[in-house]
Amino acid sequence: MSKKNSGLSIWHLTMLSLGTVVGGSFFLGSAIAIRTAGPGVLISYLLAGILVHIILTALSEMTVAEQAPGSFRTYAEEMFGPLVGFVVGWVYWTGIILAMSSEATAASLLLRNWFPGISLPFTAIIIIAGVTALNLLGAKLLTTLESGLALIKLTAIAAFILGAIALIVGITGRPIGIGAIGKEPFLPEGISGIAGSMLIVMFTYAGFEVIGLAASEAKDPQKTIPKAINFTVLGLVILYSLAITVLLPLIPTKGLTEEVSPFVAALTASGVGWAARAMNIILIIAILSTMLAAMFGLGRMISSLAENGYAPAWIKEDSDIPKRGILFSGIAMITGVGLAYLLPSEIYVFLISSGGFSLLFAYVIIMATHYKFRKNKGCPPQGNCQLSGYPYTSLFGLIFLLAIIASMPIIPGQGSGLFAGLLLVGFYTLAYIVLRSYSLVKSNDGISLKKILDLNKAEKEINNPQRLKSLKLQSQFETAEELSKQKENKTDNNQK
Repeated sequence: MSKKNSGLSIWHLTMLSLGTVVGGSFFLGSAIAIRTAGPGVLISYLLAGILVHIILTALSEMTVAEQAPGSFRTYAEEMFGPLVGFVVGWVYWTGIILAMSSEATAASLLLRNWFPGISLPFTAIIIIAGVTALNLLGAKLLTTLESGLALIKLTAIAAFILGAIALIVGITGRPIGIGAIGKEPFLPEGISGIAGSMLIVMFTYAGFEVIGLAASEAKDPQKTIPKAINFTVLGLVILYSLAITVLLPLIPTKGLTEEVSPFVAALTASGVGWAARAMNIILIIAILSTMLAAMFGLGRMISSLAENGYAPAWIKEDSDIPKRGILFSGIAMITGVGLAYLLPSEIYVFLISSGGFSLLFAYVIIMATHYKFRKNKGCPPQGNCQLSGYPYTSLFGLIFLLAIIASMPIIPGQGSGLFAGLLLVGFYTLAYIVLRSYSLVKSNDGISLKKILDLNKAEKEINNPQRLKSLKLQSQFETAEELSKQKENKTDNNQK
């Protein structure tokens, strides 16, 4: 059966993306954003929705033009050279590994409410092992399962919206009406409140880039990818905006804390305790669903790095399912759980906080890559220019993302995330330079900045439209050795 007929459908891609995005950050972390911005947080969700649409559409344009393993990592390498491809791939992979190991621990803590005697590290390891095993079943089976979990989460949000409306209009008793929202200003902290909430709101949307990582396994990607992206963005903006709108009358925004889901707090305050307990179950499902979808992307990202010679060679394999990459990522997650018990808590939290930066860093690279990609290559085949207003929309998205990253130090607890993320970028940049220099020395080639950055390779890739269509990724170190051998052979021939 051809890939066109057997690949992932629009439904699979949309639900996979929603499964990644709608997780603990929305069900729990949104409390911080709502408290910071007050009722004006609705503006934050709409602005973030516009930004997500720009990023995803930019990624879709590149994906439609050239389906490549590694998605945005591969496109970044094509436009800016191996250094950028190496760094963004490893920073993204490492940040998400650390974040997901933390999510496994969080799920274990929630499960201990029902099973007080369970061991937290053992439960976290079992969760990671289960997530890894399910990913080994393949994209089609995984996305079918993920679709079911995503439906549970989306149904829970829809049920909350309907239940909140019933409380507001008084279907089940005395109407709440505008309730708490009538007693506080729309923008209690002014524009600074909106700015302060944007980082957390972006995290509630984070994870959508998995669509790009799944593109090489999509059915008829020129059609399915753009439609899946439109459905994802539209679904997220509508659901998030409605859920926050009906939540605001139920509880004062200043009464929310990051320890309790705002939806649980609102239902408890309204006297619907059984529904609040049900939302805690949904939170566990949301975390597990996010981990499943994240592992899907991580396995493919590390496999792409290995194909380029940027990761251990044994991870490379000629298979539709990157089993070795998935197993490697699963082992790394378990190691991340172990760090929680081996390292001082301050250092562990510092490392975990890099996860948010890793996502934002990837989005910055996507927008910068799209700007150069479109400048060099124009529209994708069939004139399918999806992102209107280029280059202004690309630059707007890039500047907006940089502003959000710059705001991290003013958000309590996020300054360490920025610092940890920048350390990751610095570490992997240094690692690339060391490895590349070693490769040049080993091949008896001279060391120079141009050779270390491999700028000639990047220029050739930009000017070769068929590079990704007939993709045979090769280690930059292998390439350097081959060039050196060619140079020696040419010298020998001239002497003869």
